[in-house]
Amino acid sequence: MNSRMAASSSRVMLGPLVAAIDQGTSSTRFLVFNAKTAELLSHHQVEINQSFPKEGWVEEDPKEILQSVYECMERTCEKLTQLNIDISNIKAIGVTNQRETTLVWDKETGEPLYNAIVWLDLRTQSTAERLINKTPGRNKNHLKHKTGLPISTYFSAVKLRWLMDNVDEVAEAVLTHRAMFGTVDSWLIWCLTGGKSGGVHCTDVTNASRTMLFNIHTLDWDPELCKYFDIPMEILPKVRSSSEIYGLMKICSSLKSGSLSGIPISGCLGDQSAALVGQMCFQEGQAKNTYGTGCFLLRNTGAKPVMSDHGLLTTVAYKLGRDKPACYALEGSVAIAGAVVRWLKDNLGIIQTSTELEKLAASVGTSYGCYFVPAFSGLYAPYWEPSARGIICGLTQFTNKSHLAFAALEAVCFQTREILDAMNQDSGIPLTQLQVDGGMTSNRLLMQLQADILCIPVVKPSMPETTALGAAMAAGAAEGVSVWSLRPEDLSEVTSEKFEPQINPEGQGAYESEFRYARWKKAVQRAMNWETTEPISNGNGETSIFSSVPLGFYILGSMLMLIGAKYIAGHK
Repeated sequence: MNSRMAASSSRVMLGPLVAAIDQGTSSTRFLVFNAKTAELLSHHQVEINQSFPKEGWVEEDPKEILQSVYECMERTCEKLTQLNIDISNIKAIGVTNQRETTLVWDKETGEPLYNAIVWLDLRTQSTAERLINKTPGRNKNHLKHKTGLPISTYFSAVKLRWLMDNVDEVAEAVLTHRAMFGTVDSWLIWCLTGGKSGGVHCTDVTNASRTMLFNIHTLDWDPELCKYFDIPMEILPKVRSSSEIYGLMKICSSLKSGSLSGIPISGCLGDQSAALVGQMCFQEGQAKNTYGTGCFLLRNTGAKPVMSDHGLLTTVAYKLGRDKPACYALEGSVAIAGAVVRWLKDNLGIIQTSTELEKLAASVGTSYGCYFVPAFSGLYAPYWEPSARGIICGLTQFTNKSHLAFAALEAVCFQTREILDAMNQDSGIPLTQLQVDGGMTSNRLLMQLQADILCIPVVKPSMPETTALGAAMAAGAAEGVSVWSLRPEDLSEVTSEKFEPQINPEGQGAYESEFRYARWKKAVQRAMNWETTEPISNGNGETSIFSSVPLGFYILGSMLMLIGAKYIAGHK
């Protein structure tokens, strides 16, 4: 008992602490780190509900997102108190968030005007197509020279355009100058710094660079881009660096987490940028892959934005201080990775927990010729094909749920391989190892499979919360806080586990692996152009049969043949 008391009293002398809000697609976390050692001291996590009002639509409740943040703060503060750690040692809070997810709220009432439209939502397919059609040559890369992005359902401006076109409350609030637009970081920072009573309406360069309204060269909102989407600039948040004091926390003093009031919010990074920082990828050429709801591979390209010729995005990696230069990254985005596990669990009921997936897949060790392309939200990098849909092919009577489980894991690895191939082509320098993080990395079979499919080592840090760590580092290093040093010599050494490829590059296994990858790419081609172009509504919001192009052609062709036959018959 005495030794435990001695341990707990020694824990009190921890020095400065830094907290991070990590608001992801499927859950929210609040985590507290030791600023000197980067040790995670305590955290709490709450799952977020997603709603799917129509096929391809994905929404979340902005108030539930905010509430989950408060709950995580409250529970973490309780846990710290139980550990005898003084909450007043928390010197700064960083925010990291699911990117591209789009919100509009009323600045006078503080109320959201619609649910948050989640990044992988597909309702904007016809909006995106309409925007592409008005470009010269119908070119989806028309804005890429300024934004680094193709015109796609993925990015915030297209979602905001949809909200302004389809939600009366949003359109009216824009007209009456009451609307505020933001990604999740902006919504949280505005609410946490006072909301309608003086909340700070801001975002950082990394989140702004995912909207399609931001010029990645000037590092500010671009009037021409805003005009292109017909979005008034007054509703946009102010763009700040990823590491500076934005405002101070304001929380109800009756709560335990009320003692966080007055603490600066001083770090803000989109989740993938935060993971790049948390993985210490500060050198040009370093890369990390995060396995979350989606899969995101970022490679640091230094102070100059590199444009991709192979379907990757150019994005702002971070800007760690007002006077510091921006750093850029090439990014490969995969819409569906961990979401496959959720789908197998919730939709098919094949598994009850995500750990079961690993056991099922390991029990067969192969997919036995079964291939799974999880294009539930179209295909992102390197294809940018919103018309693709998920397929499972190569099935035989022998195929069972274990083979499907293996094929699901393999699909995550194959998607990463496609992105890595594109990245190596763009940079001309092949990656020699891949740093990984995110929820799915706890699946050891997946990690080994990834190393085998890439033929390079996969390195996983022993502390998996690198996204939150990155936000904490940015917050702690901010001017006016300065409790976290980002000098390379001061960064604490990260312990990690390495998965070496177990396939001999010259042997039969390598041939087999390449054969399977080629087969998988063939399956991807089968998934393309499944959902056809802009649906034709029959007036009551339902799609007519003419929205299926082949069927439409068939019916039109048949009608023309009938008219032609009648015409010929009449002239005999």
